Amino acid sequence: MNESPILVPILGDQLTRTLPSLRGRTKDDTIILMMEVWDEATYVKHHKQKIVLIFSAMRHFAAELEDAGWSVDYVKLTDDDNAGSFTGEVARAVERHSPRAIHVTEAGEWRVQQAIEEWPDKFDCDVEILDDDRFVCALSEFNEWAEGRKTLRMENFYREMRKKTGLLMTDDGKPEGGDWNYDSENRKPPKEGLDVPPRPLFEPDDITQECIALVEEKFSDHFGSIDNFGWPVTREQAEKAADAFFAERIEKFGPYQDAMVHGSDDLFHSMLSTSINLGLLDPLELCERAEQSHKDGKAPINSVEGFIRQLIGWREYVRGFYWRFMPGLAEDNALEATRPLPEFYWTGETDMRCLSDSIRSTHDNAHAHHIQRLMVLGNFALIAGIEPKPVQDWYLAVYADAYEWVELPNVAAMVLYADGGKLATKPYAASGNYINKMSNYCSGCKYSVSKKTGEGACPFNALYWHFMDRHRDRLEKNPRIGRIYSNWDRMGEDRQAEYLESAEAFLDGLEPAQDGWAREKS
Repeated sequence: MNESPILVPILGDQLTRTLPSLRGRTKDDTIILMMEVWDEATYVKHHKQKIVLIFSAMRHFAAELEDAGWSVDYVKLTDDDNAGSFTGEVARAVERHSPRAIHVTEAGEWRVQQAIEEWPDKFDCDVEILDDDRFVCALSEFNEWAEGRKTLRMENFYREMRKKTGLLMTDDGKPEGGDWNYDSENRKPPKEGLDVPPRPLFEPDDITQECIALVEEKFSDHFGSIDNFGWPVTREQAEKAADAFFAERIEKFGPYQDAMVHGSDDLFHSMLSTSINLGLLDPLELCERAEQSHKDGKAPINSVEGFIRQLIGWREYVRGFYWRFMPGLAEDNALEATRPLPEFYWTGETDMRCLSDSIRSTHDNAHAHHIQRLMVLGNFALIAGIEPKPVQDWYLAVYADAYEWVELPNVAAMVLYADGGKLATKPYAASGNYINKMSNYCSGCKYSVSKKTGEGACPFNALYWHFMDRHRDRLEKNPRIGRIYSNWDRMGEDRQAEYLESAEAFLDGLEPAQDGWAREKS
């Protein structure tokens, strides 16, 4: 290079060849910086598979860039003098390369973006922070949509995104099929003999094996098994995973997306969220493929609409919500929940079959699907009154697709109602009846879902009413939930006391998690 180069740091979830900070750059005038740093691997004690996935995907992406002729300065976790942080590694790279400028795409997480925004004052060169345009909705656009609204309802936002993209829209501006949302057709419980094709697993190559060995050595005390690692770590593998979903599973994805089956971890879910959140797959391209599958008669509209809604509706919405309400969202606790996270969230050692199976899948795969996360693991945390911060840390640590921008709104606002209702119209609290309806968990459980209180009763039943009773002042006037209190009042004081005493006896027996599970001890 004849003159000082442009330094382009690429973060671990920015593995996209069309990244804004790469577009327009020339290979003879650019040095790409990629960094494995201790701070990012340990700010929560991430699942072993999650660390392997990100490091391996980063190393593969760096190799692809080098093969294409780019100059890549790649810092491994074990390199001598690794500073342990993004800012520290950028500082060392500035010393090595004396760049005339730094071009970086904005970070997805609040704490990382705060560090990046300090770079102009730290480094003796120009720093240009570029908007991340890999989303359909820019943050400025979301804020413009949200401004002045009393409530920020995802459904309203989603309709705007449908109109903007034209997905599942007719030529005269109407929703395809006549309805915007086909959720009512997507709540089928599992049936006996449901034939589910397996998702593709990718054999770890030499690069991934190196990452597995690194994680076993450096992060042996982190949660999770690494034995069956098979996540896509390249765009090519991610595309193959997408091909398999559209060929084999999208047809039944919609009807059974809320179903839960003991020991069947994937069902008809796409399992593409890890690749999307890393930047290996373009969510809009996936939506277009889903739409085409409907046009080709290969998938019903309820499956396709449900898939598209998760991407251009929910995913885009929670990103905008996150940035609008940070940093306060991370500290919200509207329901004043204070109970410690139970130890079984880490060990899976509970007689509640639904919880133990969801935690087993989480441990073995760094994955559980959205209803397990919301209506089993999350529902328990909500109605048991678990303090938000350790629950948020747990979700962020244990799932391979979890980044704070997507995890925090889902957990703090959707799961725990900790934001007081800015996101959700009501708390997603449920008794054991919901789990029994949508799964086969209850049939083999030690607890009886039909028994409401006392020994052997499903804990969700008493905990549900315990939650409703202690939050009556807040929830009774909620039009979506207030009528429940009429049922409570009809029970009479003696029956109410049985519910409350049964719940309290169960809660008193919970063993709190040991310190240091989710976050490194300071």
